[in-house]
Amino acid sequence: MSRIAILSALAQEQHGLLALLLQPQKVQRAGREFWLGDLHGHSVVLALSRIGKVAAATTATALIEHLAVTRILFTGVAGGLAPDVQVGDVVVASSFVQHDLDASPIFPRFELPLYGRAVLACDEILSALLFQAARDHLAEASAAAPARHRVHRGLIASGDRFVSAQAQSVALRRALQRAGHEALAVEMEGAAVAQVCLDYGVPFAAVRTISDRADDQAHLDFATFVREVASQYACAIIGRALRLLSNK
Repeated sequence: MSRIAILSALAQEQHGLLALLLQPQKVQRAGREFWLGDLHGHSVVLALSRIGKVAAATTATALIEHLAVTRILFTGVAGGLAPDVQVGDVVVASSFVQHDLDASPIFPRFELPLYGRAVLACDEILSALLFQAARDHLAEASAAAPARHRVHRGLIASGDRFVSAQAQSVALRRALQRAGHEALAVEMEGAAVAQVCLDYGVPFAAVRTISDRADDQAHLDFATFVREVASQYACAIIGRALRLLSNK
């Protein structure tokens, strides 16, 4: 049976999806709650990744090992790094890098030891579906209430640090650029899930709504943004992506 996992880092991001879940059934594994059910014609599992790379990796492993998921989608928020990625924009990941991984001089900075790579690619088909779903949703939203929000697709950086100062953001972007990585956004879980999915051969894709510019204002009204904007984006974009997947 094909089962899709839909991950969120925060409960506020998951709330709208959980409300739409048909025939919900709660199970517990690895100290976590997972909700099984049907969503837009697909068998799904809703789960909270929790915050940070280790917690997210544990959740992803439990989903694959104990709940037999065959694909994983991640939705949540991120801080914008690239100059043209603004609050309210959406970034669909094409790949991930761990910005706090440094095993140099044994391995180049950012490279995953024994993997021979720093960048973890997302599944092209799932990423394309998320990109189309996000683009369609923002176009529809703009028609109802004109806005300048955009959809981007590219590299996202993950690390166990909430980047919340302008100096940190600039230094992080420059360090990644020196290694040839042009990251659009920064968050705390995606690269870990991408690595687990690579190990297990499970297709993975992620979409993030930009909640802040990873600067000194990053903490302001974060909870409000997640509740009023990001959670609605997540529900709409995932719903559209699942309907598009049904047509494949």
